[in-house]
Amino acid sequence: MVEQHICSFCGEPLEPGTGKMFVKRDGTIFYFCSTKCQNNHKLGRVPRRVEWTTAGQKGTNKE
Repeated sequence: MVEQHICSFCGEPLEPGTGKMFVKRDGTIFYFCSTKCQNNHKLGRVPRRVEWTTAGQKGTNKE
């Protein structure tokens, strides 16, 4: 069975065969569903403070 991953920034599930996997030098693995998520992570933004992420919606009780 194919393993399903979740985007490390926005929290959305990734369909098999899509997205990007980024591995840091220390071995930490990040999965991104889009370039938007990858760039926001690279800029150092916190997902809880971005409204369109799953964590951001939970923080403002919109879900």
